[in-house]
Amino acid sequence: MEKMWAPWRIGYILSDKKENGCVFCNAYEASDDKQYLVLLRSKYSFLIMNKYPYNAGHIMIVPNRHINSPLLLNKEEQLDMFDMVNKSIDALKKALHPDGFNLGMNLGRVAGAGIDDHIHIHVVPRWNGDTNFMSTISDTKVISESINNTYEKIKNFLGR
Repeated sequence: MEKMWAPWRIGYILSDKKENGCVFCNAYEASDDKQYLVLLRSKYSFLIMNKYPYNAGHIMIVPNRHINSPLLLNKEEQLDMFDMVNKSIDALKKALHPDGFNLGMNLGRVAGAGIDDHIHIHVVPRWNGDTNFMSTISDTKVISESINNTYEKIKNFLGR
């Protein structure tokens, strides 16, 4: 068996997986944005780092209301969330200089939603060569910077 040293994963391994309530609602209601990795708040939505990212800088846009379908968003929420998508892309470009982005939603557990009762939009920065032998052969993703360092870099470019 091949081993990869990933000391940051111990936080997840030892964490209580049975968080009370919705992880997004808990982040929305919290006063410590840094603890919950909340980058920016607006009237109808907020930006939050994905605690278990596909790539460094993986951000999610989450409506403040706890809803499970984009069909339930009103026009103001729709516009606000897409404005937050644009702010995410702009900040990620300035902070991390990616070559491209994946943008999307997973609606329902069968579609890959890990949290299917509170919709969210993923913004995942991509770089040429970020899929390499590690992800292809061993189904392992290497993220070379701590999420807290990445959080600070991105936060510095939001609202500018």
